[in-house]
Amino acid sequence: QVQLVESGGGLVQAGGSLRVSCEASGRTFSTYVMAWFRQAPGKEREFVAAAGRSGYSTEYANSVKGRFTISRDNAKNTVYLQMNNLKPEDTAVYYCTAQKYDSTWSGYSESAREYDYWGQGTQVTVSS
Repeated sequence: QVQLVESGGGLVQAGGSLRVSCEASGRTFSTYVMAWFRQAPGKEREFVAAAGRSGYSTEYANSVKGRFTISRDNAKNTVYLQMNNLKPEDTAVYYCTAQKYDSTWSGYSESAREYDYWGQGTQVTVSS
């Protein structure tokens, strides 16, 4: 079992920056692929970014590529999402999620169904 707790959300003006964090419980953090999803009101949950077990490999949704950076610190059991040049359409609840890495892993998935554990979410609001 992995418990995920997000923090760092808030209100920011368009063009501003924000960093959200997600701390995981347990001693097996480095065995999980970590990702961020977001969900805006009335919309489906969508993939934002993912990082491999070491953090060297990453994947981004086209909508955030070049603006957001995912990183992880395995010594601190924490994954981060640095968000720059924020836009009003980035407004959403941001969720941290973990996917167990095993022999069946076939690459980064943008489907929420493929992830095993979820945090409670943190609200990010970007004003215009």
